Amino acid sequence: MTYISGMVAPVPTANRQAFLDHARQAAEHFKKHGALSIMECWGDDVPGGETTSFPMAVKLKDDETVVLSWIVWPSKEAADTAFQAMMEDPAFSPETNPMPFDGRRMIFGGFEPVFEV
Repeated sequence: MTYISGMVAPVPTANRQAFLDHARQAAEHFKKHGALSIMECWGDDVPGGETTSFPMAVKLKDDETVVLSWIVWPSKEAADTAFQAMMEDPAFSPETNPMPFDGRRMIFGGFEPVFEV
C-alpha cells in the first residue's frame, strides 16, 4: 500500500518563487528516490480559527502564506530512504540550500492511507 508524507508550513509571501524553486529541487530528489507524485499547494482560502486552524498551527504572521504539501510513496520504506538520503546530501544542507521559510514552524508527518476513492 502507498504511504503519504505531509507538510504544512508558513512561507513569507514575498518568498513564493524561492519556495517554488526549492520545492522543485526537492521534488527532483524525491522522484529519483521513488516518489509517485508530489503536490505543492499555496494557500488561497485558509481561514483562521478560534480553536484550531492551519494559520494557528504554524503561528502564521501577517506577511506569510500557509503552504500544504504531500508526497505519495510506494511504501513507508521508500519515504524513509528518500528522507535519509536528503539529510545526507550536501546539496540540501541548511548552509548550502537554506529553506525559504521558518522550518521550526513546519508541521510534518507520515501517514498510512486507510481509505481512497
